[in-house]
Amino acid sequence: MRIRLLGPVELRVGAAGFAGVAGAQRRAVLALLALRLGHLVTVDQLCELLWDEQPPPSARAAVQGHVAALRKVLAGTPFELHTRDSGYLLAGPAGAVDALRFEELTGTADRQAGLGNRPAAVALLEEALRLWRGEALADLPDTPLRTAAVDRLEQSRTAALLRWAELRLSQGTGAAAVPVLEQGVRADGLREELVALLMRCLHQAGRPAEALTAYHQARVRLDEELGIHPGPALRAALAEVLADDRTAEPLPLASPAPGPALPPPSVPRQLPRRHPDFVGRTIDLARLDRACGTGRAGDGPVLVVGPAGVGKSALVTAWAHRAADRFPDGLLHASLHGLALERPDGPDGPTGSGGPGGPARPGAVLAGFLRALGVPEDGIPAGRADRAELYRERTRGRRLLVLLDDADDADQVADLLPAGPAGTAVVTGRGPLEGLVALEGATLLRLAALPEDDALHLLERALTPERVRAEPEAAARLAGLCDHLPLALRIAAARLAARPDWTIAELVAELADERTRLAVLDADGTLSVTARLRLTHRRLSAPAAELLTALAAHPGREVDTPASAALLGGGAATAHRALGELASHHLLTGTAPGRHARTELVRLYGAGLLAERPERHRRLLHERLADHYLAALRHCGAFLDPGQEDTAPPAGPDQAVPAAVDIRTALDWFDAEEPAVSALIASPDTDPDRAWRLALTCGSLYYGASRFTDWLACARLGQAAAERCGDPVAVALLLNCRAQALVALERRQESAEAARRAVAAAESAAGPAAASARVRALATLALVTAMLGHSAEAERLAASATALALESGDRRRLVDAKVHQGWVSLAVGDREGAQRRSREARELLPPSPVTQVHLWSLLTEAQALPPAVRDEAADLVWHRLLAACEEAGLLYLHALAEQSYAAHLLARGRETEVRGRLRTALDRFRSHDRQAGYVSGYTTSLEESLDLRTGQRPEDG
Repeated sequence: MRIRLLGPVELRVGAAGFAGVAGAQRRAVLALLALRLGHLVTVDQLCELLWDEQPPPSARAAVQGHVAALRKVLAGTPFELHTRDSGYLLAGPAGAVDALRFEELTGTADRQAGLGNRPAAVALLEEALRLWRGEALADLPDTPLRTAAVDRLEQSRTAALLRWAELRLSQGTGAAAVPVLEQGVRADGLREELVALLMRCLHQAGRPAEALTAYHQARVRLDEELGIHPGPALRAALAEVLADDRTAEPLPLASPAPGPALPPPSVPRQLPRRHPDFVGRTIDLARLDRACGTGRAGDGPVLVVGPAGVGKSALVTAWAHRAADRFPDGLLHASLHGLALERPDGPDGPTGSGGPGGPARPGAVLAGFLRALGVPEDGIPAGRADRAELYRERTRGRRLLVLLDDADDADQVADLLPAGPAGTAVVTGRGPLEGLVALEGATLLRLAALPEDDALHLLERALTPERVRAEPEAAARLAGLCDHLPLALRIAAARLAARPDWTIAELVAELADERTRLAVLDADGTLSVTARLRLTHRRLSAPAAELLTALAAHPGREVDTPASAALLGGGAATAHRALGELASHHLLTGTAPGRHARTELVRLYGAGLLAERPERHRRLLHERLADHYLAALRHCGAFLDPGQEDTAPPAGPDQAVPAAVDIRTALDWFDAEEPAVSALIASPDTDPDRAWRLALTCGSLYYGASRFTDWLACARLGQAAAERCGDPVAVALLLNCRAQALVALERRQESAEAARRAVAAAESAAGPAAASARVRALATLALVTAMLGHSAEAERLAASATALALESGDRRRLVDAKVHQGWVSLAVGDREGAQRRSREARELLPPSPVTQVHLWSLLTEAQALPPAVRDEAADLVWHRLLAACEEAGLLYLHALAEQSYAAHLLARGRETEVRGRLRTALDRFRSHDRQAGYVSGYTTSLEESLDLRTGQRPEDG
């Protein structure tokens, strides 16, 4: 054994024996990787294990650090820790992990028992149980994911213990199991099957009095703590003990209550059939165990909600079969057909239970429940209220499980809930059932799509493991095209099972066509993703249904309230309500306040609805969306570049804009919306005039976000759109945008060429817009020319840009020209000129809000500080600049400022402070490089000067 998880987490390296791994979080990372040996563990799963739903901003870096440390610890062991695109994979022998060895031994024991080889099964189970050294994962951080893993392991341990004791009992050696069972009962005295086995083993050992004592103690605890009577397992064990003449003590009986004896209550068993291919859902099953267990908070129902086809019914059915022994007084089940078509108005009485004609009537369901609970037909009241009262009377104090599947709303469910804390109700539904949380104190469990491993496991169940493992990449792609939804996966697997000559890759190719994907995922017209979505769609209000259709014109996976309002052509309040309604029906998922995401299959369903609309309406939606993003980009871009060109959309209704108030919030909005904006620019449905304006207005935001490679791609698309429009000014502006992206990527010769072409395009046109474009292009050309070492030419170009800006009277262009002229002055060694021109540029701007142009000017002024300035005064300038960069979240500017400050310190003989500043600058440049999509020359230079040129960077994990 090398890794031990069944107790405190320990690792054995070499011959030195087992030792703990330093740090609870590092142990947790090792534990999860070992439990999922040979399978990918995503970074998000590791973050959930360590911090639940509130990871710190540095969470990913911390995970990388733990992984890097574990790699060193695992050196020399049979384990290898591999990095994958979205996480990590630990490879090695399963038998060297005690938890996996435990599973292997118990599985082999089951097979031996099935073959009739009971002694071998007993020996294997004893070997498995000896692997436990206390509570599993005992020294890990207490998070829900850790709790779920411990619960699963403990359930496996208890199941193995019960099987071992049963086998001992069947061999006539139950006495050997008594000490272990007594220990188990002390730990969990409310587990009736455990107490029952202890009673039977004590009885077999000739200790009937102790068996009866165990029964009495369990009966008292069940009554005092749960308010219930012993269930079938305990009653059967009691009967076995009492039937034996060796029983030494009579069972004390409670005094009979006065009055006539009542017949025993009927014990219904109405569970539906368990889905044969149900897989995974370990965490969700554990949550149901907690929500319905003895320690649950309150006596409200458990509400399991989620999108169509996610497997709500399969989950609760599988859980109910697993937990059935905990509800000795019966199990009730009703399918409420919540999304079925409404039947004509009529009394909610005993006639009809719903179904194809409409949602089930609560009165009819109550009648069925009362019959199952032993009420004779003539004893069932006529009205719903009377039936509900009798139902509450019949369920009060009974340890009963009620499954209510596919509920419509809170009113349909309210009278079907059992009375009192002993009973438990589990409700599933797709509709707006949140009222149950407020009215009935329901516990909410939102069911998401299957993780990839579980989705692949489902395919293996349906198709055989060999067929799936023969095409691993195609199988993973198939799961993704099905949105990891169990319903879609089952339909896809059924198609493959019916065509054994098909490869998975062939079905993937068919599903890859978005126009027909939903049709392919249609089994028989009713069992289909489309049919389930259609049931939900027709329950929507008119605004929500319209938004579901209109969102098909939105190219992003996520959408916010302002974009939704633009698509609806209305106000934010209407859009907010429509988004909320779609989310309550699980057609959208909230990702942040005011933001919602949708799955691909929901998007394709909406696209089908949109395709039925007239072409004129579809074009209007694209225009509304483009105009919205133009307004939003102008609003957010103004915090980076207050002198941006006027790219306002054509005259139309006022656009709702994001709630950005500074550089950081503007960049946060852009980071979330950039995929939609770039897709809109590239879309053939966006007219070229709007496309080039969108591309141009993105420039300052791409720069501020350090996304230089994406910026260049966007500039190229914008340039192509401008050329299609035949507008030389637009072409000049986009060529200049491209030149700026190229110089940011340190491709200076290409940048100079693009800037020269921009100047020529601007000079070919006339008017104020052409003059503005020419100033921009000349300023960029001056900058890159200085970088290429042509000082005199750079000064001439910068002066030309400033003179043209003064001549035009355009204050915004004058700011641009002076900012660039200040930088050129610094590059050619004119400190005084650099300071003066940068200060003049800053003074032309309003003092607030602070923009990226302010900060660039401040950086040039700091770099140009004369040597005579005292250290205290110079440090104040630098520290104010660095603090402003940090607050703004501008990675590139902050990195340059840190590096420049280090150069300032070195020039002043403060060598002891330099290395720390350079390391900070290097960290900033590395973060910037990851966003920019290239390795900056600054990064390489700093690594060399700090002797950090290694094959792998420290933070790469």
